[in-house]
Amino acid sequence: MRALVIGHDHIGDPGYVGRVLEAAGWSLHTFTVVPEHRFHAPDVEVRFPDPSGWDLVLTLGAPWPRSSIATWVPREIELLARAHAHGTPILGICAGAQFLVEALGGGHEPMGSERVGRHEIRPGVEGIPRGPWFQWHSDRITVPPGAEVLADSADGPEVFRLGASTGVQFHPEMSSGLLDRWLDVTPLPPDRAARLRRDAARYESRAFARAEQLLLTLGHHAAPTVPGG
Repeated sequence: MRALVIGHDHIGDPGYVGRVLEAAGWSLHTFTVVPEHRFHAPDVEVRFPDPSGWDLVLTLGAPWPRSSIATWVPREIELLARAHAHGTPILGICAGAQFLVEALGGGHEPMGSERVGRHEIRPGVEGIPRGPWFQWHSDRITVPPGAEVLADSADGPEVFRLGASTGVQFHPEMSSGLLDRWLDVTPLPPDRAARLRRDAARYESRAFARAEQLLLTLGHHAAPTVPGG
């Protein structure tokens, strides 16, 4: 079982989601969109890989405003649309979920404020943990026609599914090490960063189990030929 991981920056890491997949026998292959030397000028020209031939496409978060990455976002959206049409399971995380929503005919809009830190969600189906899940975004997604909202919050949909494609607005992959790397490239005020680090350490022991439960519920685990679980 082979998963194509689209990491948008040089610190892109599937974290606990990747560990769950590897423990279940998956082989992960990462494609990095923006190299480290272009982190502050991410409008690169990119030739994305062919999405056919993979058992799963996993697309991760991205730290830039859409205006800074307009050169390549349409190409990723096209990749995701092709993978979905082919029946390849897709899991989009945060910005990856927003790209997936657009590929499937939905959209997103600014919330008017940032959501940074851990928040609980409201599962609509059994098996999705309430959290609190780590979030770092400022957009609300609008699910595509025919999609099922599997969890939401006061800010809108948090988990959706359409066929073999699923998206989550939060970060089930988050680990203390990954958070440290994020804070290295996107600094926050020291007190706020310290609070996030304390929360990451507090939930670290449960992170693998919760990511595993989420992937099992969404159908992205040991049985990729049975989309939706």
